[in-house]
Amino acid sequence: MSYTLYIGDRRFSTWSMRGWLMLAAFDIPHRSQLVGLYSGSMADDLAHMPLARLVPVLEMSDGRYTQDSLAMAETLHEENPGAGLWPSRADHRLRARWMVGEMHSGFSHIRNDCPGDLLGQIEGFKPSQGVLDDLARVEALFASAWAMDGTEGGWLFGDYSLADVFFAPLAGRIATYNLPVSKATQAYVQRHLNHSLFRQWRAMGLTKTYEPCPYYPELTRGAWPGPAAITAQACLSGPAENATCPYSGDPVTDFLTIDGRVFGFCNAFCRDKTVIDPAAWPDFMALYNR
Repeated sequence: MSYTLYIGDRRFSTWSMRGWLMLAAFDIPHRSQLVGLYSGSMADDLAHMPLARLVPVLEMSDGRYTQDSLAMAETLHEENPGAGLWPSRADHRLRARWMVGEMHSGFSHIRNDCPGDLLGQIEGFKPSQGVLDDLARVEALFASAWAMDGTEGGWLFGDYSLADVFFAPLAGRIATYNLPVSKATQAYVQRHLNHSLFRQWRAMGLTKTYEPCPYYPELTRGAWPGPAAITAQACLSGPAENATCPYSGDPVTDFLTIDGRVFGFCNAFCRDKTVIDPAAWPDFMALYNR
């Protein structure tokens, strides 16, 4: 079975991030299709799936589709039982499903007050009491997971699982709004920010700019608290060190430069996502380090 995942703008759409991570992190074959969440074309983009109204939407190669991220998670687990989406231990799965369900339906103050935005850390944000209460609940859940033979500050149940997928956008919100959390939770947040797939999602999201920003345009955005990126710049022409794109294998047409070296890509999107965070992309780094 293969899948098509319909997603909204990566910089802002936290539910889309969950859908993509649950496919990408477990090596489930898929392709992503961006729909017009902010441009207004979403209804037309999803028209061939008449019940789909929100993103993400998962379409199966046999024509079935489902919209809700929790439904997507369970469907993928059923159809890919060896992928390891849920923890292997029964007691871990029980707690993981509880935490995923609560994340799916709860924490309304953080959702409403801290909309997803992966550009940079917002300066001067003052969390409400509701946000602080939500954070206290999050930390209690994290502590309960780490107490079950987990490592404090590590993935919630040892290996990366759907529990971490569902809390990844929350980690992004804590980083974006510099929300006050314990050292253990901050270590968990940093683990997400360092995760190559999280970095890839953010890099793809930042290939598109928004003026003005739809959320808190009056607040200053400082540096992103994730790993420092290798400095790269788009350039107009080659010659490049490589004749084919490190991602697609197609002939190169677009270029970037790092420290005087020029690398080529098959389109502007491949180039731009690499410019934003070169080290997030193992296929590019294999070329860069050879």
